[in-house]
Amino acid sequence: MKETTGLLDKIRHHDKLTIALNENCAIPLPDDVMHILRQPHRLSFYYFQYMEKGSATFKTDLNEFTINDGEMAFGLPNQIFTKVPYDINMRQYALSFDEQTLSLLPGTYPFMVNPHNVHTISFDTATQLRVKNLLAGLFQLLHSPGRQRKAEVILAHLHTLLTEFNTAYFEQYQSEELIAGTKLAKYIAFKLAVETRLTEQHDVQGIADKLALTSGTLYSIVKEYGGVSPKEWITNRLMLEAQRKLQYTQTSVKELAYELGFSDPRYFSRLFKKSTGKSVSRYLAERQDLSHN
Repeated sequence: MKETTGLLDKIRHHDKLTIALNENCAIPLPDDVMHILRQPHRLSFYYFQYMEKGSATFKTDLNEFTINDGEMAFGLPNQIFTKVPYDINMRQYALSFDEQTLSLLPGTYPFMVNPHNVHTISFDTATQLRVKNLLAGLFQLLHSPGRQRKAEVILAHLHTLLTEFNTAYFEQYQSEELIAGTKLAKYIAFKLAVETRLTEQHDVQGIADKLALTSGTLYSIVKEYGGVSPKEWITNRLMLEAQRKLQYTQTSVKELAYELGFSDPRYFSRLFKKSTGKSVSRYLAERQDLSHN
């Protein structure tokens, strides 16, 4: 598994903003960058690929999925992301930017914490045209000859684009009534609280207090959107991170347990088996078998 820390700085397309946008692979990437992107890599930035015409397959969070005409795949920081195979002969846009660029935008985009745990967005015909035009316009701004446009203009275009993505995401996966409510916002805040300090041993009551909720209310919200209790959600998220590390790095069970904030490796092993249905040793053996197929 390849790390991508610092990679976006190598390919950024603006002198003040850490952002890159490629249209139909028109901007060649350095060989060392391509070497990383062709393999499983941990994202250190936000990544979006809009497929105007063609088909592409990806793998993230150990799940494989495919996008086709008028669809978009996206990956979030800390996810293990793979594009298989990497085909540069399709009509597509690849957009990347970091947390600092995101912090400069005027809006909030709840889809970017992915409350429904999906990695694709479909657009209707009219939205496809708007998204394509927005991406094409942003590409022209970033790559116009001579002096680059002001950062404010780039950010305005990016804000409009992410607003389109956000609207399409919730139209596809959730009703308008729930979008306008506060429960989704609280669920997103819960996810952010866990993700921000993932390897800490989280106290559910402490998170509820920070969100100005009772533990019972937090339980009902997480159960509604996540399908499990807050404690189970946190455990499942940690076990997903454990699977990522086992899949893409070489580490002992003891080291892995400590990395994920567990003081007792045996307790970690029991949780892993309960969550995945497999012991760590069996998981590693099956991974090794698959790698030789």
